Amino acid sequence: MKNPIQLSPKEMINAYLLFFVVHGAQVGVGIQGFQRIIYQEARQDAWISVLLACIATHIVTFCMIKTLEIYGSNDLYGIQQDIYGKWMGNFLNAMYVFYCFVAFFSILRNYIEVIQAWIFPSIGTWFLSATLLIIIIYAFTGGLRVIVGVSFFSVILSLWMIPMLAFPLKYSSVDSLFPILENDIRSILKGAHSMTFTIIGFEILNVIYPFVKDKKNIRKPVHLGLLFSTFIYLSVMLVSITYYSEGKLVKTIWATLTLFSFISFPFIERFEFVAVCFWMLIIIPNLCLYLWAAYRGAIRLVNIRGTTFVWIFSFFVFIATLIIQTRTQINTINTIFGHIAFYVVFVYPILLWVLAILKKNFRSKKVQKNEQT
Repeated sequence: MKNPIQLSPKEMINAYLLFFVVHGAQVGVGIQGFQRIIYQEARQDAWISVLLACIATHIVTFCMIKTLEIYGSNDLYGIQQDIYGKWMGNFLNAMYVFYCFVAFFSILRNYIEVIQAWIFPSIGTWFLSATLLIIIIYAFTGGLRVIVGVSFFSVILSLWMIPMLAFPLKYSSVDSLFPILENDIRSILKGAHSMTFTIIGFEILNVIYPFVKDKKNIRKPVHLGLLFSTFIYLSVMLVSITYYSEGKLVKTIWATLTLFSFISFPFIERFEFVAVCFWMLIIIPNLCLYLWAAYRGAIRLVNIRGTTFVWIFSFFVFIATLIIQTRTQINTINTIFGHIAFYVVFVYPILLWVLAILKKNFRSKKVQKNEQT
């Protein structure tokens, strides 16, 4: 099935930029406090859960690329229309647009909560939501190349935060990592499952693939991006386990930000304020990419302009941020979305790959049969 949407050369990007897109989409608001959730399941073996979850991203990405290669220059929305037919395919496309909407909302609402809890408790949710949405709308209207550029600078300009993890190390104890594999495999796998909300984002490859110029060279930058994300998450988890006592890590909601609170310089006393504010640059690629992916699905379903779509999309997100206010409500949304995202991101691509292979074989046999007759 050919892509019904024509792409201009100005919209295309180089394959090496997928390193920044994938990593920028993966690392976001989840890294601020993912340790507690995983530690509750796997205890001191939580770092193994992180490693297993990150390995799973490589396996799923392999399946995604294989599926996309079968269809050449088509994206997930076009593939679903081809495999399931027009009506079922459009229904699944609508569900995926809704998935992008919920992912966008979850990231935005979690970051707003962090700002209110750490820096500006008296600022209204509506003001922070409107301000962030205006920034995202401005980036979105620039097109995909601008969004990819934002991802590039987000990764480059946030590298300085990684060495900051060295500060808590002088108060850490390696003994906290032992005994290794004391917990059963079920607990470790449950911990890996709990990583879902934190490490999703790489599924954007399903939508951005047609816009890559040299498609044959995408494997290396994509897997390197995933590998860099693995390094970040694994480093943060190891530092957290060795720094916090067992009881404290379970009770610390934003463990990563709390690590930054122990860092101080002569010219900056509250370093965590800098980290929270700078985190906006980290989550912007997440938000832009999910918004853009939702738009790519919407134009498959209805005839709508980009400016119209982004304002409608932003309006509903804005209303949702006003409805969901309490920490309990936000946690509930995160939990439900995490369960759904597990099947959307980690299970469905494998099933879709199998269906794409079956469809390809069926067509090949049909062509051979027609040639013989």
